[in-house]
Amino acid sequence: MASLIPCPHCGTRPKEEFSIRGDATLVRPAPGASEDAWHAYVFVRDNPKGRISEYWHHTLGCRRWLVVERDNAMSHEVYAVTDAAVKAKEAAR
Repeated sequence: MASLIPCPHCGTRPKEEFSIRGDATLVRPAPGASEDAWHAYVFVRDNPKGRISEYWHHTLGCRRWLVVERDNAMSHEVYAVTDAAVKAKEAAR
């Protein structure tokens, strides 16, 4: 069975239409942050098991950036999909 992602713009689509880009929970350090802070941001990653949030790009569809909340361990179930621009506006409030 193919994995499906419910795009908020295009409807439910196969995951092969998307490109995964990584952790959507990282917070970029301030421009004047220490080298250690930048090193950790760029190179050090947790690899949690379970429910995670990631950036996905709908490459073969609407070409929008999405935040996909999914299980990365056993089921690969998708819990929520939000347009990344909407998520950024919510975070800025």
